[in-house]
Amino acid sequence: MKEIFIFGGSGILLLFVTIYAMASRYIRCAPDQILVIFGNTGGGKSGRSARCHHGGGAFVWPIIQSYQFLDLTPIPIDIKLEGALSQQNIRVNTPSTFTVGIATEPGVMENAAERLLGLTPPQVQDLAKDIIFGQMRVVIATMPIEEINADRDKLIDYISNGVEVELKKVGLRLINVNIQDITDESGYIDALGQEAAARAINEAKVKVAEKTRDGEIGKANAEQAQRIEVSRLHAAAVEGENTAAVTIAQSNAVRREQEAEATRKGAAAERVKAAQAEEEAYASEQAAETERANRDKATQYADIVVPAEVEKQRIETLAEAEAEQTRRLKKGEADGVRSVMEAEAEGTKAQLSAKADGFRQVIDATGTNPDLASMMLMIEQLPQLIAEQVKAISNIEIDKITVWDGGGQNGSGSGTANFLAGLAESLPPIHELTKNVGVELPEYLGRMSKKDAPSAKEDS
Repeated sequence: MKEIFIFGGSGILLLFVTIYAMASRYIRCAPDQILVIFGNTGGGKSGRSARCHHGGGAFVWPIIQSYQFLDLTPIPIDIKLEGALSQQNIRVNTPSTFTVGIATEPGVMENAAERLLGLTPPQVQDLAKDIIFGQMRVVIATMPIEEINADRDKLIDYISNGVEVELKKVGLRLINVNIQDITDESGYIDALGQEAAARAINEAKVKVAEKTRDGEIGKANAEQAQRIEVSRLHAAAVEGENTAAVTIAQSNAVRREQEAEATRKGAAAERVKAAQAEEEAYASEQAAETERANRDKATQYADIVVPAEVEKQRIETLAEAEAEQTRRLKKGEADGVRSVMEAEAEGTKAQLSAKADGFRQVIDATGTNPDLASMMLMIEQLPQLIAEQVKAISNIEIDKITVWDGGGQNGSGSGTANFLAGLAESLPPIHELTKNVGVELPEYLGRMSKKDAPSAKEDS
C-alpha cells in the first residue's frame, strides 16, 4: 500500500512538473510588441529565418528555439532638410517631423526581425532618418517650387509613398508626416507669399468699398422713400390749410435740397474711396509684376547661362583630352621611327662588322703576302667586273653587218677574222681597268701585249 502511494505521488509530481515546464515555455505577446521566435523554426522550408507573432502567444521549444520582442512604440524623427534642390535648381529648406514604427503586416514583420532585432531605438531612428532624407531629396527634385509651396498635401503624398516603400524593406512603416515650414535661400517663396497677400488685401478692400457703397445707397433710398411718404401724408393732412401748405412746401423744398446735396457728397466720397482702392490695387499689381520679372530673369539665367557655362567647360575638357591624345600618338610614332632607325643602324653595323671580320680573316690567312690578299679580293669582284665589261657592248644595236671577204692579203688572214679581232680589241682591257684603280692582276689571268702597253701608258 505504501509503494502504491509513493508511485502515485511521483506520477502526480511529474505531471505537475511537465505542466509547469510547458506553461513556462508558452510566451504571451502584448499588443504593443511583436514576438520573434528564432532558431529551429522550419525557416529552410518556408524561406524565413524567424517566426513573428503580433498579439496572442506561442509555444517556444526549449534548447532548439529562443525568442525576443520588438517594441511597437512610435518613434518621432526630426528631419531638418536644408538646401534640397527643386526642379528649377532652387535650394529649399523643409524642416519636418516624421513618425515611424515597426510594421505589423505579414512579411514586413519578418523584415523587421531580420534587420532591426537587437537594435536600440536610437539606432532604428538613425536608420529611418537616412532613408527619409534620401527620399525627400528625390521627391523635391521632381517638383517645381510653386507646387511645393502651394500644394503641401501633394508634397506629403509623394514623400509618404516614396518613404513607405523604402521603410518596408527594413520592416518599418510610416505613421505620420508633418512638414513644419517651407523656405528657400533666394527668398522666392517669400515673394510668392507677399504677392498672394497683396492680392488678397486688394480684393478685400475692393469688396469692402463695394459693400459700403451698396449700404449707403440703400440707406439713402430708404430715407428718401420714407421722407416722400411722410411728406405726402403731411400734404394730405394740411391740404385745406393754404398757408400751412405753402410753409410746409417751402420747408420741404429746402430739406430736399439739403438731402440732395448730402446724397451728392456721399456719392462723391464713395467714388473717391473706390478710386483710392483701385490705385492701391494697381500699385500692388505693379510690384507683383516687377517681382515676377525678376523671377523670370533668374529662371532664364538658370536655364540658358548655366547650361552654356557647363557646355563650355565640357568642350574645353574634350579639346584638352584630344590634344593630349594627339601628343601621345605623335610621341608613339616618333618612338616607333626611332626604334626602326636604331634597328636598321644595328643591322648595318652588324653587316659592316661581319665584313670587317671577313677581311681580317682573309688578311690573316695570307700571312706576310699582302698582294695575295688583294688578289683574293679582286678575284671575288672579278665576276662583277666581267659583267660590267659585257654590258659595254650589250646595248649596241647592229641592224646588219656586210663583210667583203677577199681571203686576206699578204697572209694577214680573212676579212671576217680581222673584223672580229678589231671588235674585241675595241673593248676596254680588264688589265687596264684594274690598273686604273691601282690593282695589278696576276699573270695567270692574262698579259697585256706590247702593242697595247704604250697606249696604256699614254692613257694613264
